[in-house]
Amino acid sequence: MTPTLDSILSMLAMALPLMGSPGPAIVAVTANGAAFGVRACLPFLLGIYAGVFTVLCLTASGVTGLLLAVPGAGPVLVGAAILYMLYLAYRIATAPVPGMNADAGGTAPGFASGYTVSMLNVKAYTVFTALYAGNVLIETDPIMDTLFKLGVLTCVMLFVNCSWLVFGGVFASFIRSPKIGRAFNIIMALLLLASVALAVMP
Repeated sequence: MTPTLDSILSMLAMALPLMGSPGPAIVAVTANGAAFGVRACLPFLLGIYAGVFTVLCLTASGVTGLLLAVPGAGPVLVGAAILYMLYLAYRIATAPVPGMNADAGGTAPGFASGYTVSMLNVKAYTVFTALYAGNVLIETDPIMDTLFKLGVLTCVMLFVNCSWLVFGGVFASFIRSPKIGRAFNIIMALLLLASVALAVMP
């Protein structure tokens, strides 16, 4: 049995704004794409993909709920996320000016950094839980229902993160002033911190 087109479109209508709106991972992808260029950030993007897919699987299987039910687990995850995002914001703020050679200073973050960002993205756990619980694609088969949801959300994840990376790279290519470029990097770093603050706020 397969889901109806209407049920898939309904899930997409809910998933695209939730997963595509700026959050810690989206801002990190966009900022790094602007600072280092699309090609240099492909390993980072692949790490984001792998991390988001891991979170999707953990949420779908119920493991996330079990882990967060452990006393003290939630604050530890939030604390780790804040510390790592602070480090990443520093890397973005001090990155090479957009549009200039990345060899001028710093290197693009790699696969491990992208994976870590996704795994520590508090927003993702909340969003995916809501998407899994708020949509039913196949009423008579819970296992197939979950697998189809996983497939749909994976496609959305691939599309939105790649789009934001390209947007960051293309936007930065129009920046020619070093002062404007540095200000752009700092603004993106501040946006990353703001997105983290919004994600962890109760």
